Amino acid sequence: MRHAVRARVRQEESEIDLTPMLDVVFIMLIFFIVTASFVKEVGIDVNRPDSTTDNPQEKKNILIQIGPNDEIFIDRRRVDRRAVRANVERAHAENPEATVVIQALKKAKTDTLIAVMDASRQAGVYNVAIASQN
Repeated sequence: MRHAVRARVRQEESEIDLTPMLDVVFIMLIFFIVTASFVKEVGIDVNRPDSTTDNPQEKKNILIQIGPNDEIFIDRRRVDRRAVRANVERAHAENPEATVVIQALKKAKTDTLIAVMDASRQAGVYNVAIASQN
């Protein structure tokens, strides 16, 4: 009988009390929950426009390039300075939402650039962008 009592005493001594560990874990859980509720995400609200169609249509630009020797190219085709307005009118008739994008090299003369801009505006396109190349 003494053996049974000793075995029982040893068994009780070998058990670990988990109550303090559970208390610590519970307190940490409460700490993290409370802390997480005060964290505010920083960001920007974006208003996205609603799509009217499933297939968005591409808005093609009218690309005009001015070379170093004041050569004018529309759609990679060399054009005379006097024919810029007619070509822009034709391209604008095909795509009324198009923007004229003028790519002028650094060595291109300013008066050629201004002449192309004026021809574009005379053709009825007032949305003109200038892109510079080296």
